[in-house]
Amino acid sequence: MQHSRALTQKSASNLALAFILLPREKRDAMSALYAFCRAVDDVADEDSVPTAKRREQLAAWRADIRLACDNKQPQFVLNREFQPVIQQFKLPFALFDELIKGCEMDLEKLRYETFEELELYCYRVASVVGLLSIEIFGYQNPACHDYAIQLGQALQLTNILRDVKNDAARGRIYLPQSELKKFNVTESEILESKYSERYFALTAAVASRARHFYTLAQTTLPPEDCRSMVAAELMGSVYWRLLKKLERGAFDVFGPHPLKLSKPHKLALIFGSWIRFVMGSTKSSYGTPQD
Repeated sequence: MQHSRALTQKSASNLALAFILLPREKRDAMSALYAFCRAVDDVADEDSVPTAKRREQLAAWRADIRLACDNKQPQFVLNREFQPVIQQFKLPFALFDELIKGCEMDLEKLRYETFEELELYCYRVASVVGLLSIEIFGYQNPACHDYAIQLGQALQLTNILRDVKNDAARGRIYLPQSELKKFNVTESEILESKYSERYFALTAAVASRARHFYTLAQTTLPPEDCRSMVAAELMGSVYWRLLKKLERGAFDVFGPHPLKLSKPHKLALIFGSWIRFVMGSTKSSYGTPQD
């Protein structure tokens, strides 16, 4: 797991942060999954590489991860490290295929007309990662599949609200075109980082949809699987607090300083998640009005 661990440690992502609550075997397995996700996402996001070349690279990752899933000999070092995890936890190729399709959407689509179109993207790049993760975490109740899908939607919508400025700098607008029209916000306003009350109303509507998915995830998680989902619940807690910070800042992400949670705040959330785990709590720390 040398390369996978190194990539995970180098990253400051919230997903990697959640692994600290897992036992060593599952922490290593999640590091391998994260390394794969990071690798294919980086291919899609490397704007300096021609689109056709990135499409070829993603096709190569698809073919190589299929070899790993079929218990053949993958060529990429990350996939060779990942293969024992794939075999141990029976991770299906179909989910990796969906994830890569999500990355390919970033090569082809710079706009999303409706929430329904955006939800397909969120499913592929976020919910699918959740579906793979729960196989590593272990669960008893099949309802965990719905939980993973709903939490993934909530996390990705929160990401989209946080990253509007950075995405616009690359010509991407994930906020649905139908919502821009509804709130009379033009593409040029977003591309030029122009904040307005109309933009606030638009993003508040998207945040309301994210809140809906947090609530669905909270109510869907089976009580008997709360302990095994401790890392996912930490992710939900971190991104829920991020959403609330965005709300307190009126979703104005166009300033010079990005809105994010401080390291002490994240450490406090880790400690709180650990306490709930030790105490056997089955209550999520997100998705409720008082949080």
